[in-house]
Amino acid sequence: MATVPALVQLHTVSSNPPPPQQHPLHFLKPTSSFPCSASPSPSLPSSHGLRRRRLTRVSAVAAVKENNGRVARTWRDFASLNYWVVRDYYRLVESVNYLEPQMQRLTDDQLAAKTLEFRRRLGQGETLADIQSEAFAVVREAAKRKLGMRHFDVQIIGGAVLHDGSIAEMKTGEGKTLVSTLAAYLNALTGEGVHVVTVNDYLAQRDAEWMGRVHRFLGLSVGLIQKGMKSAERRRNYQFDITYTNNSELGFDYLRDNLAGNSEHLVMRWPKPFHFAIVDEVDSVLIDEGRNPLLISGEASEDAARYPVAAKVADLLVQGVHYKVELKDNSVELTEEGIELAELALETNDLWDERDPWARFVMNALKAKEFYRRDVQYIVRNGKALIINELTGRVEEKRRWSEGIHQAVEAKEGLKIQADSVVVAQITYQSLFKLYPKLSGMTGTAKTEEKEFLKMFHTPVVEVPTNLPNIRKDLPIQAFATARGKWQYAREEVEYMFRQGRPVLVGTTSVKNSEHLSDLLKEWKIPHNVLNARPKYAAREAEIVAQAGRKYAVTISTNMAGRGTDIILGGNPKMLAKEIVEDSLLSFLTQEVSELEADRDILPEKVLSKIKVGPSSLALLAKTALMAKYVRKSEGKYWTLKEARSIISESVEISQSTDIKELHRLVNEQAEMYPLGPTIAIAYLEVLKDCEVHCLNEGAEVKRLGGLHVIGTSLHESRRIDNQLRGRAGRQGDPGSTRFMVSLQDEMFQKFNFDTEWAVRLISKITNDEDIPIEGDAIVKQLLALQINAEKYFFGIRKSLVEFDEVLEVQRKHVYDLRQLMLMGDSESCSQHIYQYMQAVVDEIVISNVNPAKHPSTWSLNKLLEELFSISGKLLDGLFSGITEEALLEPLTHLDDINSVDISNFNLPNLPKPPNTFRGIHMKSASLKRWLVICSDDMAKNGRYRSAICLLRKYLGDLLIASYLDAVQESGYDYAYVKEIERAVLVKTLDCFWRDHLVNMNRLSSAVNVRSFGHRNPLEEYKIDGCRFFISMLSATRRLTVESLTRYWSSPLETQEIYMS
Repeated sequence: MATVPALVQLHTVSSNPPPPQQHPLHFLKPTSSFPCSASPSPSLPSSHGLRRRRLTRVSAVAAVKENNGRVARTWRDFASLNYWVVRDYYRLVESVNYLEPQMQRLTDDQLAAKTLEFRRRLGQGETLADIQSEAFAVVREAAKRKLGMRHFDVQIIGGAVLHDGSIAEMKTGEGKTLVSTLAAYLNALTGEGVHVVTVNDYLAQRDAEWMGRVHRFLGLSVGLIQKGMKSAERRRNYQFDITYTNNSELGFDYLRDNLAGNSEHLVMRWPKPFHFAIVDEVDSVLIDEGRNPLLISGEASEDAARYPVAAKVADLLVQGVHYKVELKDNSVELTEEGIELAELALETNDLWDERDPWARFVMNALKAKEFYRRDVQYIVRNGKALIINELTGRVEEKRRWSEGIHQAVEAKEGLKIQADSVVVAQITYQSLFKLYPKLSGMTGTAKTEEKEFLKMFHTPVVEVPTNLPNIRKDLPIQAFATARGKWQYAREEVEYMFRQGRPVLVGTTSVKNSEHLSDLLKEWKIPHNVLNARPKYAAREAEIVAQAGRKYAVTISTNMAGRGTDIILGGNPKMLAKEIVEDSLLSFLTQEVSELEADRDILPEKVLSKIKVGPSSLALLAKTALMAKYVRKSEGKYWTLKEARSIISESVEISQSTDIKELHRLVNEQAEMYPLGPTIAIAYLEVLKDCEVHCLNEGAEVKRLGGLHVIGTSLHESRRIDNQLRGRAGRQGDPGSTRFMVSLQDEMFQKFNFDTEWAVRLISKITNDEDIPIEGDAIVKQLLALQINAEKYFFGIRKSLVEFDEVLEVQRKHVYDLRQLMLMGDSESCSQHIYQYMQAVVDEIVISNVNPAKHPSTWSLNKLLEELFSISGKLLDGLFSGITEEALLEPLTHLDDINSVDISNFNLPNLPKPPNTFRGIHMKSASLKRWLVICSDDMAKNGRYRSAICLLRKYLGDLLIASYLDAVQESGYDYAYVKEIERAVLVKTLDCFWRDHLVNMNRLSSAVNVRSFGHRNPLEEYKIDGCRFFISMLSATRRLTVESLTRYWSSPLETQEIYMS
């Protein structure tokens, strides 16, 4: 049973690693301050002219300082709130551990039956808190039986943190994926659905298949949402107890559901699509992606020919002479000389002429020229400019920049210009995940952003202790005056580690930088792998990461290696076993292998130790190869490379979910049918044993050498992203080290105009060689201060985005709730909306043409009648067509003489009586409610004739509604058809005006910033004008809806296109 750690063991409870060793300021030639390996290091080749020297033994004073620092840190942890929160969770751990022996005695059927028991108990009034410890114990036992993995005590704590709606910060390799099963299972017991959200399709599929075994074993249904799925398949998967998806698919499904034309097209669990979410890499989703709203766009009719012309004009303009740039916010400003030259080149008198607008195209062309760089922000593939996500390093094929930027980039590269786009629907990730009543997340790096999570989402961050102490050594940052010196030292550091045999992971910030360092290593003939957004590398991401922890492995990567699959020292045995099976079988399954191999630029096999495959494995691989060859030739089955890989992947999955005895039984039963899948699965399991032995031995050797060494070649705009890269080393108590190198020419310093002259002067005082680095406390503090300033700047951007989006969020919720009510509500509720719309339109017409303080003879009654006839179509032609201004004025002047009125059967004296269609209790009740609303609202100001105005509104509203109902009844159409017409018109009209409103709001968000020059708050201006726009949008929606329906039922055969289109 777990107990609360004693005070002397507090360092094992805290999730914070011990502080790095403090070094005095000094310069190094080339770096040698690495953790010394157990084995002697070979001397470097003299051809490189490198001078190496060992660090001297740490002085006694430094040792005392380090020990004092650790003691101080222990007491800080003891005094921290996080310590006491974690300590409180240990009571749950004790309870789960106490129940573990009971669960071990249960059979598989008895263990699975606990799910029905829990649901029955919840139905009888118990809460999730009442069954939490028992449910966690059930999941722990199920994972042990189905996955061979038992939740550690700290993982139980992580599951409890998630269940409590908090963010669990767990270091790399601590098993976040397994932790999610605890909270997902417990919350899925309510039957309201749980969403486990990852950052990409690969991780969603992996987790659904891997962790899904636990949930399926316990009787829960597990769904998976992937790119390219049809609506019916998505709908079915969202109905399952637990659904795995990625953040973008979830967001776009929500937006698409709110563009659906009818309820049959909805895919989520309406009317309550959101219940509980577990967001993996929550900081990436909610913070890194927070600046990019999700957009669904439609094509606009812009002239594509303008973009290439503007690109040529941009080439003529010179920075500093014709225009100025602001790197921090990616803005450009034309000078007077620039405006004159652009107008001359374009043969126009005014770039901002509304009849011939060129300004937007020229400004976008300049932005594409200055800020959007090939192989940094985008790559060109198959004639298309594809965006590279700068935070993940991955290509996002479906994403396009808005507001004409993407077209400007295409023009710059000479590509085909795709149509401009307008926003049809949009939402930010912050707004999307706020829709969940209960939200949790997990990541390895969130504590630095805890204030933002609390402010934006009211979600605390809890640091979960590591299962084993973190012994990674984070070496001091090295600062260089020039980029050239930084890259030279990075190459020398890689070579030094390579000679030792330690695996090295080098993190770069762009495709361009990763390939630059690759070229430098090739000059010294250092074998390595590259992982970036280029297709030939990205397609092998899993394979490259699987090799990255092996002895002598050198991997250069963009931020793609910062998250996802763990780098295991000695190699990933499962991935390596799969590679061996593929290498042995693909040539027998498909003829495309030779073409693939010709394109591969892999790490030479002679560098990595060869995996010894045993005789039994070789025999099974040979047997499987012969079977594949026979099936392909005798039965005429020829698979493509993709299909062949899919066959192997499916077989590997079968091997992980099926017992070995069952696999042999399948092979024996289907011997005459050549069971290729089970045979591959058996061969894979045998090869996996050999790989596990090899990786275990090689991993032990790598640990003796010092573990994985991570090199960061630049500081990012957030300490959190740097910590992600650091976290690749030292997983699960392994040894490892990290080193960050920065140059004063790095983009971050230039982008924010940071003052780095002090560092240049410091370097020049120490040495005349500007390529020599300096390191020490002073440098680290100054650089971290600059990084914190960058964090504050981007936090301000995200905060502003959220504040602006909150205005749109309220409006979006109103529109989407109304839309879902129309789609999912019954026919009666839809009809009531139409009657409310008719009354509201009549009210607006009346109020705009009367004055309660003046006599009715001064009112604009003629205009009132014209507007009424314009929205009613032919409905009032027979009943009200002869009514003139004088005829309407006469009863209004005598309304004061009336002592009482029958509201349920009211009409103005001497005017036509509305058709008697308000029969039945429901119609009379609705009529009375409308009258009460008229009397209580504040649309009409107080005055002597206010009561007359209210009666006029009631009369005209009844007249329009009753005439509409009369026309519908006379049409002879059945009830279902009528209601479908009403629903279609309501939804279509609302969608049309909502799209226009989004365009106006996006333009407004850009325009209000200019008002700050007039000392006006842009956010307040946005709120005021946005509210005005929204009210106008709703008014226009009501009016067009009423006009469309009245005209349709006036002559339904002539206006069927309203519905059919």
